[in-house]
Amino acid sequence: MSATKLALEEEDFAYPKGAVLAAIVATAIAASLLELIDTTIVNVALRQIAGSVGASTTDVAWVITAYAISNVIIIPLSGMLSGLFGRKRYFTASIALFTVASLFCGMSTSLGSLIFWRFLQGIGGGGLMATSQTIMMESFPPAKKAVALAIYGMSLTLGPAFGPTLGGFLTDHYSWNWAFFVNVPLGLLAAMSSWLFIEDGRHESRPERMDWWGIAFLAAFAGPLQYVLEEGNTKDWFDDTGIRIAFVVALISLLAFVTRELTTRAPAVDITLFARRNLSLGVVMIFVVGASLVGILYVYPLFAQIELGWDAEMSGLSIMPGAICTAFAIAFTRTAISKGTSPRVFTVLGFSLTAAFCFWMSRQSTDANWGSLFGPLILRGVALGFTMLPTMSLAVEGLEGVQIAQGNGISNMARQLGGAVGVALLNVRITHSSAQFRSDLVAHVGENDLGASQHIASLSTAIGDKGYFPDAAHAVALKVTDLTILKQTNLLADLDAFTVIAVACLAVLPLVFLMKHRDRAPGSAMPEAME
Repeated sequence: MSATKLALEEEDFAYPKGAVLAAIVATAIAASLLELIDTTIVNVALRQIAGSVGASTTDVAWVITAYAISNVIIIPLSGMLSGLFGRKRYFTASIALFTVASLFCGMSTSLGSLIFWRFLQGIGGGGLMATSQTIMMESFPPAKKAVALAIYGMSLTLGPAFGPTLGGFLTDHYSWNWAFFVNVPLGLLAAMSSWLFIEDGRHESRPERMDWWGIAFLAAFAGPLQYVLEEGNTKDWFDDTGIRIAFVVALISLLAFVTRELTTRAPAVDITLFARRNLSLGVVMIFVVGASLVGILYVYPLFAQIELGWDAEMSGLSIMPGAICTAFAIAFTRTAISKGTSPRVFTVLGFSLTAAFCFWMSRQSTDANWGSLFGPLILRGVALGFTMLPTMSLAVEGLEGVQIAQGNGISNMARQLGGAVGVALLNVRITHSSAQFRSDLVAHVGENDLGASQHIASLSTAIGDKGYFPDAAHAVALKVTDLTILKQTNLLADLDAFTVIAVACLAVLPLVFLMKHRDRAPGSAMPEAME
């Protein structure tokens, strides 16, 4: 469909207004928030879940892994499935599946059943992400596309931030089951609203046939890859036979998937869209956005809870002021873009400020408190608001009609994979840097180091004054010193992880200047296509 013909159709189309538009927006945002909150809501409750279902903390991590695997499989297929069943049916069914699975997750009494229902919950949740974004973009006229992306961007940033806070509160004050039960009433309302107000897409087309081989190859790639990323660090990566097998299966399946999608007439995922410069570069940038977003939400709680001694609820609450600033920053960005400011300006600013936040955090110590962390967390919130909207806007610029749903699915998969890869790489970095930092610190604690010897002797004397024999006092002093080294090692490793995220953000900055953008007069419509 040409850009001119599409523009004429846009002019004739009656966009929803008033209460109907508000209901559509509320439904799309509620659905995406439910999915995003559940990516992190159980992270703080794994210990309680393990005790309840009689599993080890290692095995119970599959509650997170199962959700992530099904998310990665279904997200890029959302465009095809929406066209096959119709957006109204597909979106409503996804909400219903997510809600029912949430109920049974909360009712589970064994690890196996919890993982099964958590996988189904991820299937339903993954179907909500790209579809919500497409619904938002098609509910607003071209002149207000930035509004749709801004509202959707808020859900992307607020969801993962609310997850640990809400999960910590429900677990501490009620039980881990309520981290799932809380979805049920909200899900029921969203499903009813979806059936009443969501309409099929104007540019949807039913696929000629189901690309079953494409779906199978994608599942065979995404599932094992997610397993490698989630379990690799705990299983010594390629020293483990299972990890090696999963990696080979993922690699072969990826090659088969690409070959299939390039040769079939009705591909499940239109990977030819990667020929569009904006989407291909945008996917890389969104990948880094996902890695930094999830990576920071992974490292920061470790720092706050282990090094500072905060509980899960307090560490979650400390993120909230920054999340509120994200909402205001997104609104400001939307207004500026609508007045003619290039989204590239905010993209560069957003990545730069994220790097500045990470460098700031890398200078923290165990003396940090709520007050000293308030500034950097506010900076992070503003940076995220500057990054999210323009990056998504640039990535889909140039797509039109049915391509938008496909582009949204690919972008959301990139963000999801970015989060998984980011956490996996940070785990590797933290493990290796911990060993290196410990080696460096221990090298300075010995009989030949005067300061260390005096410190241990002083501790031995103090412990001996409490009634310990000299040998026992010396042993306790060595143990206390070892614990001090361990704490310092963990601190340095966590702070080093922030530096890694900063470097990644700075590394993608040159890509921004390679992306196309059609400059517009202030107040003009956002372009639907750019050839």
